[in-house]
Amino acid sequence: MLDIFGPRSLLGLDIGSSSIKAVQLKDAKTGYELELFDVIPIPSDLIIENVVADQQKLSEAIKSLIKKAKIKAKNTVISISGHSSVIIKRITLPDMTEEVLNENIRYEAEQYVPFGIDDVNLDYQILGPAEEPGQIDVILVAVKKDVLNSYLSAVKGAGLVPVIVDVDAFTLENMYEANYQSEGAKSVALLNVGASNTTINILKNGVSAFTRDSSIGSKHHTDALMREFAVSYEEAEQIKLGQTVNGVTPEQAAPVIDGVSEEIVMEINHSLDFFSDSPEMEAIEGLWLGGGGALVKGLKEKLSEMTGYPVSVINPFKEIKLPKGIDAGYIESIAPVATIAVGLATRRLGDR
Repeated sequence: MLDIFGPRSLLGLDIGSSSIKAVQLKDAKTGYELELFDVIPIPSDLIIENVVADQQKLSEAIKSLIKKAKIKAKNTVISISGHSSVIIKRITLPDMTEEVLNENIRYEAEQYVPFGIDDVNLDYQILGPAEEPGQIDVILVAVKKDVLNSYLSAVKGAGLVPVIVDVDAFTLENMYEANYQSEGAKSVALLNVGASNTTINILKNGVSAFTRDSSIGSKHHTDALMREFAVSYEEAEQIKLGQTVNGVTPEQAAPVIDGVSEEIVMEINHSLDFFSDSPEMEAIEGLWLGGGGALVKGLKEKLSEMTGYPVSVINPFKEIKLPKGIDAGYIESIAPVATIAVGLATRRLGDR
């Protein structure tokens, strides 16, 4: 098919509350090859509670990343998250064609979306036949229009063209599929602990069975360290990664970091318990931890200790070929930060 849009490779742009990550992948003979990866920090007042607070400044930050990473691509994939602005529901409906469902989706959505139906953008995907004959399973997604438009405006203001909007939970699934096919059809929980948001996607036999966003993340570590040791934001960010800064040693910081990690894991555990209480759900076999939170000293161990599950840190570049000349050590050290961005970069024009 003639590709009228130019190169199929799209720019995956993960706009978080503390940093922006960019990843571009090109199709290779066996999977993907990394074309570009870069990240820049952003001020904490640009995005507050997953809502763009200053579109112009966010556009300028994106422009800075474009210049730093020498990004040439225009067509871009972004994603949205947040428990107060994104609703994801797995629902069961009478068997119908996609055409019929398309005509009735607004009516069906009104029963599950706690916002005015005219105030959201709706999308859905038919997963397949449900366990009960004559029924189908459907994933329903609703995103507040004002939240979505604020991100789109910021991206367009930076000179990029947003062609696909995803949600964080599903980007985790795409990243996992690209890197961990060897794990087979297990039931696993994919976790992305960002600065101010934790996203969970539990896969059952390789298909999303449960998703949830929680408004807690590794910025809580930073805030706690700033209060306890009277250090700057930048210093607290280094301390939580296990560095000695301004006289604060890892040993001194450990109790503060562990206390916040317990809060984060308690929230994750609540979601896991909710999932496991459903009688039709299979037991989770393991947890995969990504996002900047995966780099916080001791969080992985605390997660395993409190949940009782084996925990592995996600490497979103595990099966992605790295080009010659790239600093593989740097990529490995920061890899979990790119979890969402890699999932975005696997998308292609024409994807559902």
